[in-house]
This record gives sequence, C-alpha cells and structure tokens, in this order.
Amino acid sequence: MQRIGVIGAGQLGQMLGFAGRALELEFTYLDPAPKPPAAAAGPVICRPFDDPEGLRQLAAASDLVTYEFENVPVSSLQTLTRRVPVYPPQAALQYAQDRLAEKKLFAELDIPIAAYHVVDSRRDLQDALRLLNLPLVLKSRRFGYDGKGQFVLRTPDDLDAAWQQLGGKALIAEQWVPFEREVSAIGVRSVSGEIGNYPLTENRHADGILRDSRAPYRWGNLPDLANDYTGRLLSKLQYVGVLALEFFVEDGRLRANEFAPRVHNSGHWTIDGAATSQFENHLRAILDLPLGDCSAGGFAGMANLIGCMPADREAIISTPAFLHDYGKEPRPGRKLGHVNVAADTADERDARMKTLEDQLAA
Repeated sequence: MQRIGVIGAGQLGQMLGFAGRALELEFTYLDPAPKPPAAAAGPVICRPFDDPEGLRQLAAASDLVTYEFENVPVSSLQTLTRRVPVYPPQAALQYAQDRLAEKKLFAELDIPIAAYHVVDSRRDLQDALRLLNLPLVLKSRRFGYDGKGQFVLRTPDDLDAAWQQLGGKALIAEQWVPFEREVSAIGVRSVSGEIGNYPLTENRHADGILRDSRAPYRWGNLPDLANDYTGRLLSKLQYVGVLALEFFVEDGRLRANEFAPRVHNSGHWTIDGAATSQFENHLRAILDLPLGDCSAGGFAGMANLIGCMPADREAIISTPAFLHDYGKEPRPGRKLGHVNVAADTADERDARMKTLEDQLAA
C-alpha cells in the first residue's frame, strides 16, 4: 500500500484522503490544528508546518509527500525533499507565494495580465495612482487569500486608508480589470508529463470568498485558450499534480489573475460532476498513474457553505444535490462544506442551483 504524506489537514486534505480510498492509499497529515477535517481520513501529526520533528515523522510515514495549501514554508519542502519525493515542485510554490514573481512568470509565458506597479513605499503607491489610474487594487505580495491583504482604491482620498491598512510590507498595485466574470482552468500533469484539462469553470465571489462555481463555461475560443495557457504553466514548471489558473474575462478576452499549486475550491464540482475528480487525478499524477478522464458528465454546479451548515439537510439532498460536510466548527466566513449539483442541461443545472440558493438563504 502506497503511503501519502500531506502538509495541511484541512478540507482539501480530507477530500484527497477520501479520494485515495479507491486507490488503496494510506494517508498521514502534518498540521498544528486540533481536530482538523482530514483527521477523518488518516492520522495527523500535530506539529507546526516547519517543525523539524514533525517533518521527520511525516517523511518516515510517507513514500511521497504533497501539500494542500500554498502558504507552506518552502524550507519545509527543502527538508522533506532530502528524504522523500515532494509534489508539486518547490518552484511552483515559490512563484505562487509572491505575486510579483507570479506576474513575471505569466509575462514570460505570454499569458495576458493586468498592468501593475511594485509598491515598497508610500511614494511608490502615489506613482501607481498616476501610472495605472483609478480604480486599482493594492495587494500584499505574500500570504493573501480569500480577499485578505487587499484594498481597492477608487479615489485619491483612499490612499491614506490603503497605506495605513497594508503599508510596511511588500505590496503590488494592479490595474482594475472591468471584468464580466471570473473563470478558472484546472489542469493536471503527471510525473511522466501526461496532461489533462477539466472544463473551464465560471466562478462567483462575494467579499473575496468563492460562493459558487458552474461548469462547463463555454464562450468562443476561451476554453481552448485557457487550456493553452494552463499547459504553458504546467510545462514551464515541470509541474506534477493539479493546478488551478484563475482568469478575469474582459471583452471576450482572458487576463490571468493568479494560480494555485494545489487542488482548488472551484474544482469541487468534479467530485460529483466529472468522470474523475480533481482529487483522484492529483493522486494519480503524483503516483505517476495514468490520469483519469477529466470530462464533465453533463453540467455541474457547486455552492460553498460559509459560516453555517443548512438546518434542513434532507431538503438540500432532495434538490437533488450532494452535500459535503467538512466537520468544522461554525464560524463567520469559514468554509464548512459545499453542495454539488449535476444535470443533463445547463438550464436544469441552473434551476437546481437557484433552488439550492433559496434553500440556503431560508
């Protein structure tokens, strides 16, 4: 039986563990949190992500190691790589952890992005207002997620508040993209270089948090273009595993926003709506097994359950829908689970998503 070590024991680690049951895999996790979601899928070494003893124990319990979030200390991967194979590769993590490095990578690969300006001082921010025009988005270069570490400047009067909130750390100012929608491309590459692409997914956010996703999104050549851009990224990084590349759609064109070197929230629909889930294919990729079929069986949707779980679970399931509970304690803004729907037509899918939205709002 192959033994998989996972840095992080949140819901993504949990779903990796559940997907690994069909492949007869054994999982061990490293996470400092008490009673994390992935404890339902395997033992958890309860130590910090950079703890030497924790890393030693994880390596000893694993034939190879992966990770479920991108804020893993690079030093931890360096320590583990001396003992066991680690996927995705360290380079992918380093690019994803720094928005400036990420944008330079996109530019090198001719993947379109919004104009940006590096901000290391208040004067740099003043220059950004002049060069990029308003509105613009000021972001921390490192450790931002779900809308955290960001400030939208709409008028010159916002400069003081933006600097007060984010000043003192490495920042980047990005030109505001007047997008019509947000989409994500989820690709997977194996150790041997086999590549698979899931259908392009349309996403809706609120307060910086993903609320729902729908797939497949089809508009002109955008799916093919997104797959091309994703393929460039996978090949350049000699990537192994699942990767998500997020885009803005503006005037029928794609502009890359960021990429995540891991299984992704916008791909949760694949559990019930694709021939092979992103979680199973991530495991297949890092084990160098043949990749599973990435195609959608029809039309799928996913809604995140944020802050609280539905009171009437039976009503949700009767939509019909698939409820996934992460087993986390309720807390405002916290992702506690998600619900998937699948249908034969886009209209039927959207009707089920509307019913689901009404049920969750009740």
